[in-house]
Amino acid sequence: MPPGTPSGKPPNSVLFLCGMNAIRSPMAEALAKRMLPAGIFVASAGVRAGERDPFVDAVLAESGLAIGDRRPRTMDDLEDGYFDLIVTLAPEAHHAALDLTRSVSAEVEYWPMPDPSTATGTRDQIMSAYRALRERLRSRFGLENGTGGT
Repeated sequence: MPPGTPSGKPPNSVLFLCGMNAIRSPMAEALAKRMLPAGIFVASAGVRAGERDPFVDAVLAESGLAIGDRRPRTMDDLEDGYFDLIVTLAPEAHHAALDLTRSVSAEVEYWPMPDPSTATGTRDQIMSAYRALRERLRSRFGLENGTGGT
């Protein structure tokens, strides 16, 4: 199900938050920018600093998506810290969002997602783990097997 507010209306702004903004949250951001209405501001960040992951670029490219020259960023790096909805993708991100929402009004949704960077084996086996994450995120947006969207 796509992210939403308790009223069922789409939020004006969504932040996808994970551990290092290297895999899960930038992948979710790229999918959201394709799937959500154009007027919704979408961003992603991490709880702590991370490094860009080249497997993300490869898996997104398979779906016609790209994050360009975007670099991982933390919540402190965001220009605007206010979001209607914060979607957390990892336990530490969920705890950070709950701490943040003690002082700001925002809805928090937890979409637990596996960390594909723990996959081992051949390049194909590792890519399979990243593809599985992409497809799991797609299913949260109501997409099936790479279809849907604009």
